[in-house]
Amino acid sequence: MINKNNIWLKCLEELSDTLSEKEMRMWIKPLSVEQEDNEIKLYAPNKFMKEEVEKNFLDKILSTLSRFNTNMLVSLNIGSHTQHKEIVKEIPSGFKTNLSKEMTFDTFVEGKSNQLAKAACLSVINEPGIFNPLYIYGGVGLGKTHLLHSIGNQLSKENKKVVYLHSEKFVQNMVTALRNNQIEEFKKFYRNLDVLLLDDMQFFAGKERSQEEFFHTFNALFENKKQVVLTCDRYPKEVNGLEDRIKSRLVWGMNVSIDPPDLETRVAILQAKAEQLDSPITSEVAFFLAKNINSNVRELEGNLRRVIATSRFKKCSISLEFAKECLADLLSLNQRMITIEQIQKVTAAYYKTRVADILSSKRDKKNTLPRHVAMSLCKELTNNSLPTIGDGFGGRDHTTVLHANKKIQKLKKEDAQLAQDMNNITHILNNG
Repeated sequence: MINKNNIWLKCLEELSDTLSEKEMRMWIKPLSVEQEDNEIKLYAPNKFMKEEVEKNFLDKILSTLSRFNTNMLVSLNIGSHTQHKEIVKEIPSGFKTNLSKEMTFDTFVEGKSNQLAKAACLSVINEPGIFNPLYIYGGVGLGKTHLLHSIGNQLSKENKKVVYLHSEKFVQNMVTALRNNQIEEFKKFYRNLDVLLLDDMQFFAGKERSQEEFFHTFNALFENKKQVVLTCDRYPKEVNGLEDRIKSRLVWGMNVSIDPPDLETRVAILQAKAEQLDSPITSEVAFFLAKNINSNVRELEGNLRRVIATSRFKKCSISLEFAKECLADLLSLNQRMITIEQIQKVTAAYYKTRVADILSSKRDKKNTLPRHVAMSLCKELTNNSLPTIGDGFGGRDHTTVLHANKKIQKLKKEDAQLAQDMNNITHILNNG
């Protein structure tokens, strides 16, 4: 006769014989248990897990338990038998908010390229949970990290338990917790935050255990109406190596893109940064730098620092000629940069059609294939975001660009001629 207190442990042993290790780890072991006489109460940490267990595993659990005690009553609930008494009261040592006090909304230069993203962030400040998750995507150096810190700095003033970290650091913290047998402390900490700010989601790609832990952490925070803000270099469905269940969570809330800043915004950023560095620059110099550096804010600021440092070393003022001299190598490189317009022109010529037809709504194969090829090459050979590329093709949506790229990548594997055509076009662009 099995001791009544060991029934659930015995059930776990039996289930591990029929379920995979992953199923046990993801769905069964996270359940907490309260047992009294002939009743077992199972607790799922959130509504999503409860529904998944009910749909896929509850019948198997009931049939297994019935073999040990036919009179056993079983219920599945949300929460825990401790009624959340284990909530962490303060941030334990070793965990920090990791916020940079310099990155605030006051120091963030707003422009057309980032207006929507900033507005979404302010909405999160005013009403946490309204967009959950808030997912900001775009190329490197466009201000995504700045916005995360701005949110964190604002909400931390309201005594919110806020943590910012890079996705890679999340992975490192989890590995350390596993190695030191502190995974439960790790889970309690992250799942009891008020605000989680996670940078560069693409680093989760291919890391199955880390994705699993993030998945459960996100669900716990979501169920408790806590705010999650994420950044990535790509639209959720475009991140290769990320599980579909996570991608589906990421599109639940608000997805906003940040594009490379327009000329006026780049000028404003340069002048603001120069002021912060105690080296004001003229409008003439600012416009020169802005016109020749258009990829991202990080590169913009990096080259400004380079000009300022050189002027201090040589003890001379920053004139237009001086700036040109400092950035001579950059100007030479920029002359060889590939644009959306160049790709459209070369692709149209290669396929013996017109750019106007590629940009039109014509759906015949003569124009559809060159259009899709050009979109795919724009994604591959430029730093432009999907929305920017879509705008360059007659105001099409970013999902159209995403679809075109996926279609071309698939066709390339099946059609050697198409693969060769794309190589030929790329060679023309690189050597034209």
